[in-house]
Amino acid sequence: MTTTREHETATHRRRRSEPPRNGSGHGRRSARGRRRSPWRTLLLVALAVVVLGTAGLGWIYLKLNGDISTFDGDGLSKNRPDAAASKGENVLVIGSDARNDGNSALGGGNKDDIGRSDTAFLLHVYADHKHALAVSVPRDTLVTIPPCKLPDGTWTKTQTDTMFNAAFSIGQTEKGNPACTQNTVEQLTGLRVDHTVVVDFKGFAALTDVVGGVEVCLPNDVYQNDLNPKRPTQGSRIFKKGEQKVSGQKALDYVRLRHGVGDGSDIGRIQRQQAFVSSLMKKIKSDGLTPTKLLPLASAATKSMTVDPGLGSADKLISFAMSLKNVDLHNTKFVTIPWRYEGSRVAVVEPDASDLWAALKADRTIDGKDASGKKKKASASAPASPSPAESVSGAGIDVAVYNGTTTRGLASEAARDLTAHGFTVTGTGNALNTQHATTVVQYGPGLRTRADKLAKLFPGAQLQSIGGAVLNVVVGADYAAGTTASPAPTAVPSSVADGARSADDDLCSNLTYGAGG
Repeated sequence: MTTTREHETATHRRRRSEPPRNGSGHGRRSARGRRRSPWRTLLLVALAVVVLGTAGLGWIYLKLNGDISTFDGDGLSKNRPDAAASKGENVLVIGSDARNDGNSALGGGNKDDIGRSDTAFLLHVYADHKHALAVSVPRDTLVTIPPCKLPDGTWTKTQTDTMFNAAFSIGQTEKGNPACTQNTVEQLTGLRVDHTVVVDFKGFAALTDVVGGVEVCLPNDVYQNDLNPKRPTQGSRIFKKGEQKVSGQKALDYVRLRHGVGDGSDIGRIQRQQAFVSSLMKKIKSDGLTPTKLLPLASAATKSMTVDPGLGSADKLISFAMSLKNVDLHNTKFVTIPWRYEGSRVAVVEPDASDLWAALKADRTIDGKDASGKKKKASASAPASPSPAESVSGAGIDVAVYNGTTTRGLASEAARDLTAHGFTVTGTGNALNTQHATTVVQYGPGLRTRADKLAKLFPGAQLQSIGGAVLNVVVGADYAAGTTASPAPTAVPSSVADGARSADDDLCSNLTYGAGG
């Protein structure tokens, strides 16, 4: 245990929350619920394609307006990222395990159970409207959930080290809490979420029926006990090896499937869902859109969809959809947030995650291209990219700051920088050792991820593990000298880009993450 004053006087962090024992973020989980998987990540892209070309068709505006539901925008955070920071547009897609309105019959659980979400991805539509990147966030990712509004109008306290999908269940309502999930994504990424779309079981099943089925691929035969691991026998074969077409309940079974393929992980399941989304996009584009096809497609997408108030009418939906018409399949990419296992949970890997958000904020594509849509003058040099530090959000993170030099006022200066990035500074002071050449970020047990994020604001800082549940910064002479953050990456980090899928990739490629595939 350290004895330096900066350790002794630091305000203790809130004790690390024990991750929920189930994948839903609440106290109980049925065996059937354990088999549910993320699957509904596809309908935003499908909807965008569905409503293209509808301008001027007044009859479909009326139909869509009658089907669209919105959630309460008052639940969105009052301290959101700057909307002008990114020229592109960010859309959050949430897959809801709603139990109400007929969803139980399709695998949605008990009618009176609370809304849950096992799937979410953030779709970044680049400012040039020719590229798009969807970033999946695994349901078990440990994140900080900022204050969220409850049904009675009160707000929760910040929750740290909590599974990502728990945000949707805050408030214990049937329809879930999409505003809380949006708040959490903004806190995680530092990016402004322009729109949020929630889709349930019925919307997914209806859409796959309407398009006449979707081509999928399995690396091996799949049996009943792969879908239901509690089954005592193998059961009959439900999917054959290779390519095949699925729709309705069969499509649900495919995207919910986790066991019997690869290593049975949620990460592997996400990869297969990304392949499913790609296949659905190909199907809709190849079929073309005629008035005869348009109404059933639009109805299937909107009847079981809830959106933010900004998309709450047909004309707003169509306006957004029209902005996507020039994004082709090859330029539509799917990735997963940089991650690593932390026990049975998933932790975000830094600095890769912050580099990813910085690249998106700068509208840099997966291969480093500038997709901001700006035309550069030959005589002008390219504008400097924002630093990775600009994408760091410290919302919900407490930190104490100490001056490790003889230069007066450094602790207060660093505290101002941290506060500007959303950190809560619990105190400032002078360190016992005032000969620190390099800034040191000190962290207690379970706080390494936060320390990594904090260190991005102090390039070259050393990380030091200490006793006690505290997070400290001891600024050194490098900070006094005015060291600034290094330039932002010119592309999505290779750790992310190397595993990317394009919407036009081979249907049977990259389907067996981990062992056993």
